[in-house]
Amino acid sequence: MRYGTIHLFAPAVPPIVSRAVIIPLIIACALFMENIDATVITTSLPAMARDLHQDPISLKMALTAYVVGLGIFIPICGWVSDRFGARNVFRTAIGIFMAGSILCALSFSLPTFVFARFLQGVGGAMMVPVGRLVIFRAVPKHDLVKAIGYLTMPALLGPVIGPPLGGAITAYLHWRWIFFINIPVSLLGIYLAGKYIDNDRGGDAGKLDTVGFVLSALGSGLLMLGLAMIGEHQVPDSVVIVMCVLGAVFLYGYWWHANRTETPLLDFRLLRIPTFHASVVGGSLFRIGLGAVPFLLPLALQEGLHMDPFESGMITCASAFGAIFMKAIAQRVLARFGFRRVLIVNAAFAGLALASYGLFTHNTPVLVMLGVVAFGGFFPSLQFTCLNSIVYADIASGDASRATSLASVIQQLSLGLGVTIAGMVLQASSRLAGHEQLTASDFLPAFLVIGLFSWLSIPVTRRLPADAGTELARRH
Repeated sequence: MRYGTIHLFAPAVPPIVSRAVIIPLIIACALFMENIDATVITTSLPAMARDLHQDPISLKMALTAYVVGLGIFIPICGWVSDRFGARNVFRTAIGIFMAGSILCALSFSLPTFVFARFLQGVGGAMMVPVGRLVIFRAVPKHDLVKAIGYLTMPALLGPVIGPPLGGAITAYLHWRWIFFINIPVSLLGIYLAGKYIDNDRGGDAGKLDTVGFVLSALGSGLLMLGLAMIGEHQVPDSVVIVMCVLGAVFLYGYWWHANRTETPLLDFRLLRIPTFHASVVGGSLFRIGLGAVPFLLPLALQEGLHMDPFESGMITCASAFGAIFMKAIAQRVLARFGFRRVLIVNAAFAGLALASYGLFTHNTPVLVMLGVVAFGGFFPSLQFTCLNSIVYADIASGDASRATSLASVIQQLSLGLGVTIAGMVLQASSRLAGHEQLTASDFLPAFLVIGLFSWLSIPVTRRLPADAGTELARRH
């Protein structure tokens, strides 16, 4: 009895792992799944194109379809999280993403594969943005940079494992098997979220801006799909033009609606906050360039330099090692130089690194390629740490849901726009040169263009005050 009493009233044992660690690691399961899925798919694009009887560039439709799913449903992720609870939404989103992955593995035509990727995008729209919202609400601001580091470190394993794994599966088994990788990761994420994440609703969700949702969904969906279809001849050119025009009209209609609504779905008034403006607008320009790399680089190595998928994957994954090294020192770099200076200087180096991919030829030593690609992951990694941290630097807790929705949808559409722009430049370069098949020289203009977008972000981030994000940059 005595021992039982002591055991019953003993003080609770303090948790070994803090919330600033365990919650980001759980969310990282979802981010890991997204990253490994994206890198595996891009490495296997040429093989998929042959099986689906398509040109490799045409499969940018599948990448764009994923972004369209994100663009349509990310705007309501904050409202859905407040209405149904972050944990419920996060777990459901993982389940939808897993279902889309299974459908991808069972697809035997381009339309069905595009639909399956769209379904994955629907899950991804709720998965990572809601996860970031959970981190923002659960972690103190002085721990936010550290929490973001824990979030992205495991997720960086996706780009490390994805390219060689996808290349090996494609070369020695079949590309369809790559989509089943998501199943155990999804089940683990669902279990851990149910055990450790609170079902926080973040206050009154209010009334959904239905008109805004319809306008933004139609606008982003039609415009992105229309741009992706340019030059593809999947549908008549007149239909593509109508889709682009209608998409632009609906987006303008949303902008007009949002400025006259008290609680719009995507509140552009948040862009008046300098740190949020720099992260979202400057970051979107940077992401346009970087979003094209997973699409362009494997194509350049396989179609331009005639490497097999496994060789291509091994070179592509070098960027992840550069990114992981930068994550280890990002906190010290920010504490030493501050957000503004790092965002400006680092964007210049990142642009040069990405553009240099276009200089690869058959005579370029593999070790040189590995070094250049590693630097191509080193600088963007620091840029993403800055952008993802400073986005919430001056956001009030009550505005977190709306800020998450706006930032996430612009970020994801920027990544998708990068794939579309890169595909258009690559097609134009190849046709102007009179090449029936892609060659190494066709890729140089595309890499130069995506490097330029990194430089275009500099004028936006230069407007930041010199002390922007000081609380976040300071060591804890």
